Amino acid sequence: MAKKKPEIRLRSYGIYEHWDSQEKTLPKIKEFTLDVPAIVDIEFGLIVNIKAAKNQQLDFCIDHPGILDDQGQQRAPFEGSEYIKTNDWNFYLGDTIWLPLTDKIGQWRMTVQLGGKVIAEKAFNVVVPNI
Repeated sequence: MAKKKPEIRLRSYGIYEHWDSQEKTLPKIKEFTLDVPAIVDIEFGLIVNIKAAKNQQLDFCIDHPGILDDQGQQRAPFEGSEYIKTNDWNFYLGDTIWLPLTDKIGQWRMTVQLGGKVIAEKAFNVVVPNI
């Protein structure tokens, strides 16, 4: 019998309520947007739903606009992997803004891959807020 092809659906993207990675529940969407104000602790990202892919490896990347480390060197994009835990699984990929704000301004590209293919991708524009 042929293996069932995974079903992928981008559930939401934008600004979310605060998320605790230790919690089982994912953050709730506050606003669908690709423009994110550079405010300390603002939570933004995307949630993708994946069906029929249990135990497959999911790869993700957050390519930020040139955030500097403690030595003033540009940090590499944040990459990682996660194994899909159930046959109907929601995955949150997100980040927050922290001080200093100057190196957080710009485009943040978030990608999620399954089997080497991009299944979700969004580019967020972190901008100086209108205050």
